Amino acid sequence: MSSSMHRSHRVAGALVGSAVGDALGAPFEFGPAGAFSARFPAPARGAKTEMCGGGSLGWAPGEFTDDTQMALLVASSLVDAGRLDPADVFDRFAQWAAADPPDIGNQTRAVLGSGRPWSSAASEHFARSGHAAGNGSLMRATPSAIWFARFGTAATTDAARQLSALTHGDPSAGEGCAVHAELMRVALDGGDPLAAIPAALELVAPEHRERWATVLAPDWTPDQATESNGAVWPTLGQAVWALRHGSDFAEVLRLVIDLGGDTDTVACVAGGLAGAVHGMGGIPSRWASVVHGRVPGFAEKLWRLADLQQLAAALDGGVQQSYDPGVIPRIGPEEVLPGIWAANLDGARYSEQDFAVISLCRLGEPFEHELQRMAYVADNEHNSDLDVVLADVLEDMAALRAEGHRLLVHCHGGASRTGLVLRAWLMRTEGMTAEEATAHVAARWPHLGLWNASFTQALDRLAR
Repeated sequence: MSSSMHRSHRVAGALVGSAVGDALGAPFEFGPAGAFSARFPAPARGAKTEMCGGGSLGWAPGEFTDDTQMALLVASSLVDAGRLDPADVFDRFAQWAAADPPDIGNQTRAVLGSGRPWSSAASEHFARSGHAAGNGSLMRATPSAIWFARFGTAATTDAARQLSALTHGDPSAGEGCAVHAELMRVALDGGDPLAAIPAALELVAPEHRERWATVLAPDWTPDQATESNGAVWPTLGQAVWALRHGSDFAEVLRLVIDLGGDTDTVACVAGGLAGAVHGMGGIPSRWASVVHGRVPGFAEKLWRLADLQQLAAALDGGVQQSYDPGVIPRIGPEEVLPGIWAANLDGARYSEQDFAVISLCRLGEPFEHELQRMAYVADNEHNSDLDVVLADVLEDMAALRAEGHRLLVHCHGGASRTGLVLRAWLMRTEGMTAEEATAHVAARWPHLGLWNASFTQALDRLAR
């Protein structure tokens, strides 16, 4: 975990990471333990990845479920209102539920369809049933944690409890959301969420503290759970356990999905926390590039990676705006290395459809190419995770080339970021030094840009 990581990378990582976990876990929901690793014993980096789709509801590869759908409703309400408006959030939930989403929890459906006011529907349901400690409020908790993290612990945890209570009348669910929110706040500030657990437990109502302390203890393991992971306690416990034992984002998600059961929700929660810790650059681009979905009742919008990144920035106090790069003169595609072409943004956008595209910049509207990976690289000094991103890109390129695909590498101008990847590829595949790779690319791609000193330093580290 890098304390120097720019906050924007953590914020994007949290929101995108939760959606990625949701989509990655969905096909394995209610399946047996170990199913994910049985199907994917090694990283699947070619044209077919671990974002396989399917499951009992027939999800498309990369399609998120009700976990992210409800999270987007929370996020959109916060951004539109500029504050927490519980009545507005509840109305959005009710409109979503009335549109008959393919996946909705029984308790959530009962509360939202009760016709009772937002302020009492969940509590009345809890009073009647006595059962309301499911994970359905925790699964949508990441946007609120991002929004309120700027305002401190009290605001963050209070909002988490309020939002939980809209559908889950059991205070246990709200306490879990409060702990989650505080861990997320610490991670977004660049701290260690695992080290923050004891302090977070002090925020829990005394009558709930022991039960939460048990599942968040360093020596707790998922096989000690006393409920299925459809309940709120083991869901957060398993997510924190995986965060504690996974060395990177991909391993955290592999660990939780291999637990089986409610895999989309546990991976959603773990993905948000792991994304805040490891940053947007730590999320494998083969997963992030394909995450997508619509929100029933609001289905005119198709949410994709760029939309999630823009929404994350807005939740953190930035401006939510659609990125439109405009029309730029096309450069390329031009074959620079065997099997590898280079271009700028519009050169790649309007290239032949059989290219596997490696995009290193923001795109505006997505390309029509079937195979595309979007890596999170900024042409500035903020890439504390650059080595991780570069390794991820090179591994994907190697797998796609091994399958016989033509690769097209591009950034906005086709200069600096494109040059970084082309040079790194030569160092990896041909054993060149950084100087040799730079000279080789410069002789074949006159648009090469060398102004980013942090890219040069990354190549020096790659050589070592």
